[in-house]
Amino acid sequence: MPNVAMWGRALTVMPRVSKPDWEGLDLVSRWLIATRSAVIVMTFTSSAYAGLLAVKTGAFDGLFWALVTLGLCLAHATNNLINDLTDHWKGVDADNYFRTQYGPQTVEEGYLSVRQMITYVAVTGLAALCIGLYLVAVRGEVVLWLLGSGAFFVLFYTWPLKYIGLGEPAVLLVWGPLMVGGAYYVITGVWSNEVAVASLAYAFGPTAVLFGKHIDKLDADRNKGIRTLAVILGERSSRWVVVALLLGQYIVVGGLIATGFFGPALLACLLALPSLRQIARVYREPRPEGPPAELPEGVWPLWFVAAAFAYTRRFGTWFLVGLVLDLLWEPLARLLGA
Repeated sequence: MPNVAMWGRALTVMPRVSKPDWEGLDLVSRWLIATRSAVIVMTFTSSAYAGLLAVKTGAFDGLFWALVTLGLCLAHATNNLINDLTDHWKGVDADNYFRTQYGPQTVEEGYLSVRQMITYVAVTGLAALCIGLYLVAVRGEVVLWLLGSGAFFVLFYTWPLKYIGLGEPAVLLVWGPLMVGGAYYVITGVWSNEVAVASLAYAFGPTAVLFGKHIDKLDADRNKGIRTLAVILGERSSRWVVVALLLGQYIVVGGLIATGFFGPALLACLLALPSLRQIARVYREPRPEGPPAELPEGVWPLWFVAAAFAYTRRFGTWFLVGLVLDLLWEPLARLLGA
């Protein structure tokens, strides 16, 4: 029977389950765990951002927003499945590699056979593709280019992009102009360069999360010949890049307010600043040799990425609150003025 409690866990954390536990789970729970659905919230936030921008311009279409959001989340899920399958085939996740330490690598640990994993990839990817092709049919050639670009990153992020230091730039491009700008186009039928630039206010966050993950497993990646940008730059420089990316979110927000693209209500995201100070303290020092006493049980070996992910979720929440307040700002001002 459906394990709704596990659905909730899988959407918020990466639950560690044993093989007997896995065998007792329903199909939805298995899919949510296998796709690492907890991180797909970042994709939902990007699409929500695009939707609120469409509302701001008076061109919001609920059906198009729902379809593009579902398509993007399924594409992200497909990428996560392909990532695990590719790393299994290449032998990357063998010998207690970092990925297998923080959550089930379902094919590497035998929870799913390769054939079953390919089925997961095919069904999830096909669902995303069908949505994409429908949107191409109703929105035209631009969506075809967006769909093709998205498919490229889904298929080739794990290899070769991640192996040659292009994984981090790819995430910045995908979670920013491609995802937010593309979703905005699907919803409104209009491409906006301003929206593409504004997308960076959020896209720096997912990029920082990926950087944190790659710093955490820097030594393991170097030993496996995986030259992520964190491996190329080294730990110290990468730690400061993460801090710069997170600070960059506030700089972009400030610029968007200064140019009048957003109103002052977006300053609600400043409520995440206390958490940024905590992040800065974490990233000021090298990764500890073992789990610090203050780290909640079950989080290690995640360290830098856990901090960045928690912060990005917090910033994303306040950012969306600010966007909603920005939409309500003028109507409320008129109401109070009346």
